Amino acid sequence: MSLPHALLGLLIVEPRSGYELTKAFEGDLGRHAWQAGHTSIYPELGKLAESGLIEVAEEGARGSRTYAATDAGRVEFRRWLLHPDTAGKKVRNEGVLRMFLINALEPEDAIRFLRGVADETSAEADRLAGILADHGSVTQRGTAGFGLLAADFGRRQYEAVHEWALWAIERLETMDEDDAAQPVESRSSSATAS
Repeated sequence: MSLPHALLGLLIVEPRSGYELTKAFEGDLGRHAWQAGHTSIYPELGKLAESGLIEVAEEGARGSRTYAATDAGRVEFRRWLLHPDTAGKKVRNEGVLRMFLINALEPEDAIRFLRGVADETSAEADRLAGILADHGSVTQRGTAGFGLLAADFGRRQYEAVHEWALWAIERLETMDEDDAAQPVESRSSSATAS
């Protein structure tokens, strides 16, 4: 995801000032999808305006500006969203990296880590379910529905990770029981064989 496209999307939903855009990134958008502060947002707004993708819709007191997406900006946003470019994309997902490395922990630490994952994802799924219950249909247009599809995606994703963490805990506990039931001699010979 790129910051320019995130800004375009927000401005398509509703014209906003740089301050309002910064506030949007301080909420759920920044918490779950993409973090950006005013030091990166304001320069990007200038670049988007120079390239004709956004325009100043209104100027207010003390030089504040409200920006809106242009037709060209809408076309670019649509192109970006409907045709993702995955070639050469660098993947950096610390959560998935941790999952790759769980087996480097002692089993009791791995189980402790997974219990934390299960608890955290359950709490987040419940929090998002509450937001969805308060706001009604996820298919509302405009600002009323902004983020609700993403909230439902997040809720389902948290629920899936929660179920996976419980499954992984069960597997590690079963593996521990199998190791404990195995005589010491066969444990050391099976470790040597691998």
